[in-house]
Amino acid sequence: MMYLAQLNIAKAKYPLDAPEIQPFVENLEPVNLNAEQSEGFVWRWQETEGETANIPLFNESNVIVNMSVWTSPDTLKQFMMGDQHKPFLSRKKEWFEPIKAASYVLWWIPKDHIPSLEEAAQKLHYLRAHGETEQAFTFKHLFAAKE
Repeated sequence: MMYLAQLNIAKAKYPLDAPEIQPFVENLEPVNLNAEQSEGFVWRWQETEGETANIPLFNESNVIVNMSVWTSPDTLKQFMMGDQHKPFLSRKKEWFEPIKAASYVLWWIPKDHIPSLEEAAQKLHYLRAHGETEQAFTFKHLFAAKE
C-alpha cells in the first residue's frame, strides 16, 4: 500500500512576529491539530531549530515549510477544503509572496516510509525541472500509486 506525501512552501510577506501576519500565525496550531485529527492523516513534519537552514531550497528568510503524509489524495483534499483550513487558503495573498515556480509537490511513498525534508526538496526541484511525472506531481495531474 502506498501513501501520498505532500510538501508545500510559502514565502511570508512579513516576519512571523509582524502584526500583519498574526491571524495566520495564531491559527497554525489549531489548523495543524485539525489536520492531525482528520480522516486519512498519517504524519506531518515538525521543524526542529535550524533544520531547514541546511537545505538550499528552504534557506531563504520567511519561507514556511509544510510537509505531511496522507492515505490518499481525497483525504488530503478533504482537509484542505474543510471549514478550518479553507478560509486561510483564501487569504494566502494577504500574507504570502507569489512564488513563480511550483510551490507544492505530491508523490507516492511506501506505507512505512517517512519522507525527509531533503527528499521533499528533491521532489519539488524535480517537478520544477521536469514538470509533472509519476515521480513528482500536483493535483492538476494525479498519477496513480504503483504498488
